[in-house]
Amino acid sequence: MSDSNIRTTTGETEIEQADENENADVCPECSGSVRQDSAQGESVCEDCGLVVEEDEIDHGPEWRAFNSSDRDEKSRVGAPTTKMMHDEGLSTNIGWQNKDAYGNSLSSRQRKKMQRLRTWNERFRTRDSQDRNLKQALGEIDRMASALGLPKSVRETASVIYRRALEENLLPGRSIEGVATASLYTAARQAGTPRSLDEIATVSRVEKMELTRTYRYVVRELGLEVQPADPEKYVPRFASDLDLSEEVERQARRLLDDARNSGIHSGKSPVGLAAAAVYAASLLVNEKVTQSAVGEVANVSEVTIRNRYKELLEAAGTSAAMA
Repeated sequence: MSDSNIRTTTGETEIEQADENENADVCPECSGSVRQDSAQGESVCEDCGLVVEEDEIDHGPEWRAFNSSDRDEKSRVGAPTTKMMHDEGLSTNIGWQNKDAYGNSLSSRQRKKMQRLRTWNERFRTRDSQDRNLKQALGEIDRMASALGLPKSVRETASVIYRRALEENLLPGRSIEGVATASLYTAARQAGTPRSLDEIATVSRVEKMELTRTYRYVVRELGLEVQPADPEKYVPRFASDLDLSEEVERQARRLLDDARNSGIHSGKSPVGLAAAAVYAASLLVNEKVTQSAVGEVANVSEVTIRNRYKELLEAAGTSAAMA
């Protein structure tokens, strides 16, 4: 008898809870729909305005955030997942500092113990060849992106491209560094923050020829859409490195627009055109810089700058004014 009574009571309780949940969204006065007002902490009928429940419990965080960076800093549920780590940031990471939570140095015995834990942690994090491959490649991408000053979004995109290349089995016969560099170069062009092949090759551990071959292969096999590099994308960076004004940037963009309308862009290096446009614009607004300074920033020769800037001035019809 007692068992049956317990079961009956439990069943009735479940039915009552279900009825309460169903009636929670219905107004007891007019049977209208009830909406939750989280700002006021109330449940209000949309038809008659009756406050069905007040002083509700707010299950959200006690802090406010106005952008994604503030939200990440204030959140206490761990770091977000990222494609920039081979395990997407889901595994344990033991820091290299030999200090406890209070900042005190560990004893020699504790330091040895922590070193053994780090060793075994790394072994568990990279248990197979694919994890070791990803760890090496993503580390290379992060290193090169830091040296080139590329944002986090470009690093994430490059990591995704490399993961796709690994899944499509594009690495046999090619170096990890080569595919990683090609992924970063592709991601930078897709994001509108391109870097020249010479700049990429400077921070990479592969030769420029291998980089170009691997880049074409990865783009073709993965079916990636990469628009031709726009010379205007290089202008702000060159002008900033040379400490030139915004007027120089605007004038350089006008010269590049005139050159595009005249068809001069075709077959020309976008880096050389951008460097020549910055040099010509600096002369037009009386903020003179030397060809060697522009060439050093853009990593192009002075001969290229001289040839391109004459073509730009002729296209803009300013050669007579400069003379």
